[in-house]
Amino acid sequence: MLNGIEDLGTHMLRTFIALLASVLLVPAFAQEATLASSAAPTDDFQSLDQEVQALKKEVLDLNRELFVLEEELLFPANTQVAVFVSMDVGEFFALDSVTLKLDDKEVANYLYTDREAEALLKGGVHRVYIGNLKAGEHELIALFTGKGPHVRDYRRGATVKLEKGVGAKYIELKISDRASKAQPEFIVKQWE
Repeated sequence: MLNGIEDLGTHMLRTFIALLASVLLVPAFAQEATLASSAAPTDDFQSLDQEVQALKKEVLDLNRELFVLEEELLFPANTQVAVFVSMDVGEFFALDSVTLKLDDKEVANYLYTDREAEALLKGGVHRVYIGNLKAGEHELIALFTGKGPHVRDYRRGATVKLEKGVGAKYIELKISDRASKAQPEFIVKQWE
């Protein structure tokens, strides 16, 4: 009985080696034959380059589709909450960082570069947090750190109670100037 098992194992091993050799060697011989028979190798390289570029495009498209699918799977629309930061004017406040706490748990802490802060002043919006949140009442605390009036260190918080329903919830943290008091103003706006 043992002899039959050894013969079967040996046969399987030989078959595997033959398959492996055919997979590895046949394309190499085919490639050599193609290169040897081709009259214009530059045409082959151009067509190969075009194929590579097409493959790169397909990979990028697939990557984009996978990213969208990942977002949909990780953050379904019925539990999704997203928090955005925007700025208006910025004469009385220069943003350094934002810390977010959701139900007394720190969920995001972002340190802005000078370039990112300038982009916000030019009308940009930054998604500082995206996550899942069950339906019900929640508390969001945003702590802003930066340089305030007279170039002094400035730390200010904004709190909002939000009611999370079935759909996605979008919250905008807007920093604007209050000229009447020469102070920055922190506005929390909820979008449905």
